[in-house]
Amino acid sequence: MSAARPTVHPGLSRRSALHLGSLGLFNGMSLARLLAAETRSATPPGTAKSVILVNLFGGPPHLDMFDLKPEASADVRGEFRPIETTVPGIQICELLPLTAILMDRATLIRSYSHKYNSHNPYNVMTGFDLGVDAENYYAKRTDHPSIGSVCQWLDPGPPDVPRHAVLPAFPGYTQALRRAGPYGGYLGTAYDPLFSTCSPSYTRESVGDYDAVFASGVPVLPALEELSDMTGNRFKRRASLLTSLERQVEDFERTGALAKFDESSRRAFALLTSGRTKNAFDLSAESEETRRLYGDGLWTSSALVARRLIEAGSKFVTVNWEAKHGNHWDLHANNFGMLRAHLPILDRMVSALITDLEQRGLLDETLVVVMGEMGRSPKVNAAAGRDHWPQCGFSLLFGGGTQRGVVVGRSDSQGAWPEDRPVSAGDMVATIYHLLGVDPTLTIPDLSGRPIHICHGGQPVLEAIA
Repeated sequence: MSAARPTVHPGLSRRSALHLGSLGLFNGMSLARLLAAETRSATPPGTAKSVILVNLFGGPPHLDMFDLKPEASADVRGEFRPIETTVPGIQICELLPLTAILMDRATLIRSYSHKYNSHNPYNVMTGFDLGVDAENYYAKRTDHPSIGSVCQWLDPGPPDVPRHAVLPAFPGYTQALRRAGPYGGYLGTAYDPLFSTCSPSYTRESVGDYDAVFASGVPVLPALEELSDMTGNRFKRRASLLTSLERQVEDFERTGALAKFDESSRRAFALLTSGRTKNAFDLSAESEETRRLYGDGLWTSSALVARRLIEAGSKFVTVNWEAKHGNHWDLHANNFGMLRAHLPILDRMVSALITDLEQRGLLDETLVVVMGEMGRSPKVNAAAGRDHWPQCGFSLLFGGGTQRGVVVGRSDSQGAWPEDRPVSAGDMVATIYHLLGVDPTLTIPDLSGRPIHICHGGQPVLEAIA
């Protein structure tokens, strides 16, 4: 069920309203969405056509990645050294040398700060940071919709490619729970993203939750996942898989079963059987040079599929870094050991994606955001880990109309609190909407018909916008 529709706009005649109602029946254009589109038309065109969000699930430690404090005490500064980047005065972690080369293309926000201490991307994907675990930990119908869901509500886009997608699986899949964040919420399930699935392989078993083991594999469409694990170099069965799926389509069409599906199910079926969508997931179509650039890791392969989806016409694609065997960023223990495994992969992922987009002429119109739901505590704990710290974190932005080679915000000497220019969750989301050409002051109706601001009071970070 979609969001509640408002009454006729006072500036519209009854005849116009009836005409708009017919548009809703045949084209999926509701009156509420049309009025929102009118508001959006007054907004300057966006510089970004699409977004790739790399969500580092668990809370990446800003003090060990993009905001090192070499002059702090040992229990704050940690084990890694800062290195120079292509921008004088900007230093990042020594384990990110490829990213250091790209910093002249980046905006680095060092003052991401909010109140929501929870492990889900709810604040990242909606801009709402007043939630509490008791109410907002799991996805539910009354949640605020994600950026991708709002974009789809405003503009459904082509029917044969997902408007937004989450790779390689839904947040929380490793624990069989649906974490809040990427869904349509009160806009309705029709605006949920397409979630791929994955069956990664690992080099070994992990020893506990804080032992990161390399994950290889690729994200695949849900209908194909049950038929093959599709990991490593196992692409030879692709033709037989597609043949099997095509036979299922023929069966549905012959028996008329598709007519019994609801709107959301028909949409999902159309996406899963779309040639454009299937082709976006078919990495065998990429050149050997490009495959080598990304490698066969689950996260780098997900970034490559994200780029292919954007090329196919998707608006918002998230790579959610979460899998078993220590593939997460909730680093309560063995922080530095986990980062020694994670950071080289992230470094390659960011470098490959930005380089690839740039070479294809897509970086100026594709906004890439790398961040997590929170930062980590300044003090290293007794287990050599860092604990939850939503008070201060980072966000790294490339392309899509962002500034190049700048730092926004500053944390204090301990990396504990923003000392200059705090950036809220709402501000980050407002910045993304602004770059997409969506008015950040836009409101949408919740389940009771109340107008809710899509950015929850946030304002675009103008210092990050070119």
